[in-house]
Amino acid sequence: MMLREMRLNIRSKIAIGYFLIICCLGVSIVVVTDRIASLQEEIETITSHDIEVHNLIATIRYNAISMESSQRGFIMTGDEAYLKPYIDGKAQWEANYNSLYQLISNNPSTQKELEEIKLTIRNWIATAGEPTILLRKQNKTPEIIKFYTEDNGKKSIDELREHFESLSNKQMEWTKMHILELDNRNKLLTVSLYVMLLIVTAVAFLIVSFVSGSIVKTIKQVVKTITEIASAGGDLTTRIEVKTKDEIKDLAEATNKLLTSLEMQNWIQTKLAEVATMNQGINDLNTLAQSFLMKIAPILNATHGLFYIRKGLGGKEQLVKIASYASYGDDAGRSSFRLGEGLIGQCALEKRTFLLNQLPGHDVMITSGLAQAAPQSILIVPIEFEGKVEAVVEFASLESFTSQHLKLLEQIEGHFGVAINNIAGRMEVERLLSEYQVLAEDLQAQTEELQTQSEELQMQQEEMRMTTEHLEEQNLYAEQKTKELEKAKKELEIYSEELKQSSQYKTNFLANMSHELRTPLNSILILSQLLSENENRTLSPEEEGYARVIHTSGNDLLTLIDDILDLSKVEAGKITLTVDEVNVTEIPVHMKLSFDPIAEKNGLSFYVFVESDVPDLLHTDGQRLQQILKNLLSNAFKFTDKGSVTLKIQNADPHKIKELLPSHDTGDVLAISVTDTGIGIPSNKQQLIFEAFQQVDGNTNRQYGGTGLGLSICHEFTRLLGGCIVLESRPNEGSTFTLYIPSMQNRGKELLATAHQEAAATASLSMPAESSSTGCSLFAGKKVLLVEDDARNVYAIVKALEQKAFVVKVANNGKQCLEILQEESDFDLVLMDIMMPVMDGYEAMRIIRQDPVMKETPVIALTAKAMKSDREKCLEAGASDYISKPLNMDQLFSLIRVWLTKQVGN
Repeated sequence: MMLREMRLNIRSKIAIGYFLIICCLGVSIVVVTDRIASLQEEIETITSHDIEVHNLIATIRYNAISMESSQRGFIMTGDEAYLKPYIDGKAQWEANYNSLYQLISNNPSTQKELEEIKLTIRNWIATAGEPTILLRKQNKTPEIIKFYTEDNGKKSIDELREHFESLSNKQMEWTKMHILELDNRNKLLTVSLYVMLLIVTAVAFLIVSFVSGSIVKTIKQVVKTITEIASAGGDLTTRIEVKTKDEIKDLAEATNKLLTSLEMQNWIQTKLAEVATMNQGINDLNTLAQSFLMKIAPILNATHGLFYIRKGLGGKEQLVKIASYASYGDDAGRSSFRLGEGLIGQCALEKRTFLLNQLPGHDVMITSGLAQAAPQSILIVPIEFEGKVEAVVEFASLESFTSQHLKLLEQIEGHFGVAINNIAGRMEVERLLSEYQVLAEDLQAQTEELQTQSEELQMQQEEMRMTTEHLEEQNLYAEQKTKELEKAKKELEIYSEELKQSSQYKTNFLANMSHELRTPLNSILILSQLLSENENRTLSPEEEGYARVIHTSGNDLLTLIDDILDLSKVEAGKITLTVDEVNVTEIPVHMKLSFDPIAEKNGLSFYVFVESDVPDLLHTDGQRLQQILKNLLSNAFKFTDKGSVTLKIQNADPHKIKELLPSHDTGDVLAISVTDTGIGIPSNKQQLIFEAFQQVDGNTNRQYGGTGLGLSICHEFTRLLGGCIVLESRPNEGSTFTLYIPSMQNRGKELLATAHQEAAATASLSMPAESSSTGCSLFAGKKVLLVEDDARNVYAIVKALEQKAFVVKVANNGKQCLEILQEESDFDLVLMDIMMPVMDGYEAMRIIRQDPVMKETPVIALTAKAMKSDREKCLEAGASDYISKPLNMDQLFSLIRVWLTKQVGN
């Protein structure tokens, strides 16, 4: 399954094919090399073994002959010097015999003959060698002559020679047999080489065929589909389907997107042509409006529609309803709106489209013969002609309007505005023509009264002049309105820019405020930690408790600062989500380790259940997920006095996914619920608790404490992860928070909500723990230059360093640091603050790194800011490492120990 989901491009497939072929060749070479080495080892073994066997046989034979010759020489001369070979042979032959016996342990027949040789030698020594030597030493010549007359020893020596000859012959036969066996193995090795070559060739051919086949097959599939699309008379609904995950799939997906775009444009052009042809032959605005609604409503899947035309002049302009679609009753929809009145009037005033989705409860109903239903989406569109809104159309639908519908209306409104203006012009011409005809008849009937009515005509001319002037004033008014709208647009743009600046000011303010709060908090935490450790034993247990309370309160304040920064970055959209594979099976273990002590301390039961069908891996931001779960569990334990807290992990119900996360209805979604038996939450407060600094009520805040940021951060982080939190609770019965979290596998390795991210100090990484004595022995006498402008931090850090036997010198800014380093350059370590007067830490570190003497000296940056960009700026300026304030002295000492150890190693 993992291989199917893995993306393998064409180059990777070819590389894998070559790699497999090389692996097969490598295996073949290893096998052949092993066989050759084994054959060589057997040759060497046989050679050394047979030579040693022959040597030992000759040696034993030599020992026997030497004993016999020495014995005869001594008997003949009586000189004991002749006995030396006898004594040496007697001492050596048995050891040589034992060695030879072990070497031929795999040949029982040879061993048996060797045993006979052993018995023969021993028999000769016992019957001939020792007795005759003893007789000669006693000068019993007659007995010696008698012994040699019988000469029993000669028989033993002859048998010994025969045995040695037979043993040598058998060993020669054994050697020949080994050589023949080696020759057969050599031939077998040659045959094996040819067979291995054939196998490797076949495997390579199969691999090449598979790789090339997978590439060519996919390309043919894409070409075939494109050809079908081209030959199907322009059927743009056809799509290319490719199962591989390589460049060809990218080409297919790009082609599918192009087809989708072309299909949408074709659909829009088709519908636009239908609407244009609909206007032909219509000379009445009411008929045109009714025809427009009847044509457009089905296209947009709208179930209700209203058409408002602009009428009136000056301040009496109104939008009057002249047509409706699927309306019920005589009063369906308001009959008229003034400009700026309601969304209809505002739409005409602003000349922009309004789209409303997920409407709350209202009285408008879409009615049929069997049922009534409330619309879920309303679309209000202005229809303009030459920059002037001529009409406003409103549609209601049981489902949401799509972007395709909006684009269609955007194309239609310009053409339809022309149609409205043309028909309105024709109607005005017809009206004027009918009036003209009436006037002509009157003039013809009253020709005799022309003289008397000349004054009336002059008055009418004056009225016409006034009307013309009024029209010119209206035109000027329209131009003025246009300028005012442009001015309003520019003001909105300026206001938007000011909002961006305000957001940036807020971010900078929080970052600087974080620095200003962390700086005094740093000295509080360091000094309170030193007091609570009480290494000098100068404080009473009660005073140690005070120090621990101060240290704990400082850490709580630091947590509150971090929570406020997190919430601020979420609101500003400056949070980075690092999407990776999260091992779901490890979540229960981590939660049990973190909250079992709390449950035991509070006398509560803590249960964790994981359904069997839950996937092992989930693609999401593991750090944010754990932060959400820890906040939910912390709240559950905080507000539960008795009973239990339960963590349950299961696959989300498909109906819930469709309801809550419709965009993830095809992906993996986990439902992680935290259930407690605590105080519960009233229904009217269940939305309030997700807002920042809000709890159920003031009593809860006083009784249980807390800032009210936890659930707000959970809510925002869950939204960033693409999920949601559902709360079910009843007062005094408990609460269940269910976290629906989708897999973000298809959204990339990393989702950047901003370019910034909080950077954890490198000292927070886990470092090897060392004993206090080892640390002090390493720190003793080491010179440290502390560059810090805050007197409180200087006092706290110096006290902590001096307790570890450091020699500390202090500089108040970067310039003073450089002056000290010019006088003394033998410092083992530099602790550099960043934000200082005169010269900051960045500039000081850059100048230090330009000095060859100080180039390798460790420089650790200390700053109250903890942003990713600050850490990168510190390292770029020349810092060896980085740690954020407030300082954890154990982490600082671990970091110093690492760099001093590296320095000693160098």
